Amino acid sequence: MPLTSTGYKNKWFDSDEAFDKLLPFPMQMLSRMHWTPLHIAHKAIQFLVPQNGMKVLDIGSGAGKFCIAGGYYKPFAWFTGIEQRKSLVSTAEMILDKVHIENVCFIHSNITKIDFSKYDSFYFYNSFYENLNGTDKIDNSIEYSNGLYYYYCRCLSKKLDEMPAGTRLATYHSLENEIPVSFRLTETLFDNSLKFWIRQ
Repeated sequence: MPLTSTGYKNKWFDSDEAFDKLLPFPMQMLSRMHWTPLHIAHKAIQFLVPQNGMKVLDIGSGAGKFCIAGGYYKPFAWFTGIEQRKSLVSTAEMILDKVHIENVCFIHSNITKIDFSKYDSFYFYNSFYENLNGTDKIDNSIEYSNGLYYYYCRCLSKKLDEMPAGTRLATYHSLENEIPVSFRLTETLFDNSLKFWIRQ
């Protein structure tokens, strides 16, 4: 993995296997399905942070892997994760303490309650998808329904549509129901699983 702009290299970012050792064992088993691979995170972060000082929001940050990788790769940007499961927020904060990355924070809340105007760029790893019937769930601690999936998609689409021109969005394995027509697709990578969008 590349060095950060400071030239400092942290062993936890050598590979996904190395990073996953920071997680409690049950969450390591979820990694391949639910947490962003480091090579995907690195590519998305380069797009989301074209200059220092930018603020990135990870929508449904899970165990915090994307934000923590972002803080490592871009030490002069700020990464915030929003996650509705308190246990995952606690895990993410535990990892932060271990890796000593300071430009990252996590919020225990629901996406419907977040003010998007505080951020410049957004990352979305299809965190609403597990609401659909027949999909793999992280756990049984929250309510799931098809209705919630479409409700969250509409909410996110509205919030993104209200952002100013130039706002950046990276989606990974998205069904694209949450993307408003005001966002233009600019690049697709990794067999179309990772997509970059800009608000027009």
